[in-house]
Amino acid sequence: MGGAKTKLETMNIRRDGPVATLQLDRTDRLNAFGNQGTIDLNTAADELARDDDIRTVIITGAGRAFSTGIDLKELAAGEIDMTYHHRWEGALRKFELMNKVVISAINGYCIGGGLQLALASDIRIAAQSAQFSLPAVKDGIIPGMGVWRLPRFIGMGRAKQLILSGESVDSQRAEAIGMVDHVVADADLMRHVQDTAERYSDMPWRSVLLSKQTTNRAFDLPFDSFLEEYFAAQNEAMQSPDHLAALAEYREEQSRKHSHGVDVMNGVDQE
Repeated sequence: MGGAKTKLETMNIRRDGPVATLQLDRTDRLNAFGNQGTIDLNTAADELARDDDIRTVIITGAGRAFSTGIDLKELAAGEIDMTYHHRWEGALRKFELMNKVVISAINGYCIGGGLQLALASDIRIAAQSAQFSLPAVKDGIIPGMGVWRLPRFIGMGRAKQLILSGESVDSQRAEAIGMVDHVVADADLMRHVQDTAERYSDMPWRSVLLSKQTTNRAFDLPFDSFLEEYFAAQNEAMQSPDHLAALAEYREEQSRKHSHGVDVMNGVDQE
C-alpha cells in the first residue's frame, strides 16, 4: 500500500486515506518497550490524535510479536524508573481517549505491556497463534493499569487469576473470556483488520466518536450522572450533519421502495 509514512526509532506510521497503521518495529527485542519505546509511543499517539484526516488507527507488531511488553534487559540494568511508567500510562490513555477507532491487530506474543496496549484499544483482533499474558508479578512488579482495564473486559475473578499467576492463555481462550473480540487465521489477520478499519471509517463519524466517548465512561459514573452525559451527547448527535444526512438517505430509500410497491416497516422490507 501507498500513503505517507512517519519513521520513529522503534515504530513507524503509515497512512492510507482515513486509516493509519502504527507498526511496532523493534524485532530484535520482540517489540519490547524500553525507554525510547515509551517516548516514541507518546509521539505517535500525539501525531495520530491531531490528524483530523485519520478516522481509524491499526496497531500491530513487525515480526513474531505484537509486543512482549517492558524491556527486561533495560529493567535488569536499572535503566527503568517511575518516569518510564508515567510515560507509558500517558501514551496508553491517549490511545484510549483519542477521537479515532483504535484496532489492535494482535500477531504472535502479546505479553505484559503488549496486552496492556491492546486493552487500551477499542477493538482487538487476534491471529490464531497469538499468546496473551500479564507476567509482571513474576518480575516483582505490577502489570501497569492492566489491573484496572482487564477486570472491565473479563470480570474480576478471571482477571485476578491471570494477573496474580502471570499465566498465559491462547487466542481461543482469550476470545472465550472476552479479552479479544475476534480470532482469525494468521494469514488472514491484516486483511481482516484492514476491512474492519475501513468499515468503521465509513460509519457516520460524529455518532461513532460520541458513542466511544460515552461508552468510555460506562464504569466510571453512577447511573444518573451517566444519563445526563448521555442526553448531552445524544442532543449533539441529533444535530450533527451526519445524522441529518442519514435521515435524508433513509427518506430517499423509503420513497424508492414505495415507488416499487414494497411495504416498508421500520427499515425492514415487508414483501
